[in-house]
Parts: sequence; structure tokens; C-alpha cells
Amino acid sequence: MVEITREPISPQAVVNRVRTAESGCVVTYIGLIRQHSRGKRVSSVEYRDSDGAAARRLEGMVAQAAKRWPVEGIALAHRVGKLKVGEINLVIAVAAAHRQEGFAATQYLVDAFKEQMPTSKTETYQDD
Repeated sequence: MVEITREPISPQAVVNRVRTAESGCVVTYIGLIRQHSRGKRVSSVEYRDSDGAAARRLEGMVAQAAKRWPVEGIALAHRVGKLKVGEINLVIAVAAAHRQEGFAATQYLVDAFKEQMPTSKTETYQDD
């Protein structure tokens, strides 16, 4: 399950989408807007899905993770729009029978998101 939203993301809601009676764990990653970036103080970060293809790109990442590790479910929610420091921009939840597979798939998805950046990102700094 992949979701692109302008609304705040509930980590518990994302976890609830993947947990099953067979799950031994649900590994989660919660990405936050941090106060400092590139040596500057951040006032906001804006994510845009200008070509409307972010969901498709994220679904490709999720499919790759599901092929590589025996997981029971993957949910990924990415918030677009202008976000303030401390707000959640990304939640990934991976349900698996065993923690090793859950951690590995989650790490892969976080790294793939950062490397492939499915949306454009603009940081606004307090000094600018």
C-alpha cells in the first residue's frame, strides 16, 4: 500500500494496514522535518509531486522490497505540501514473521526513497 497525502500521517494507521495475526513484528520508520540542514536553520520543507508519478515510483520500490524479502505487508505514506519542522513526511511499516527481514526491507525502502526521491523537495531556510 502506497499513499501520497497532503494530510498529517498517523504512524499507527500505517502500522494497522500491515499487521496480521501472523506478524512477528512490524518495523517502522518515521521521517521528520529536521531543524537544521546543510548547516542552515530550516523553516519549512515543501514536497511536490509535479508530474503525478510519485505513487507509481513508490509502488515500484515497495514491489522490489517485497520480492527481495519474505514480508507479510508493506505500507508507505508520504506527505506532500509545505511542512514545518517536526512534522512527519514519511512513514514506512513492514510486517514480517521475523525481525531480520523486517529491518532489511525497511532499510532498503528508506535508502531507495532517499536515493530516488519520488517527489521534488525544496527547503526554506530562516536566513533566506
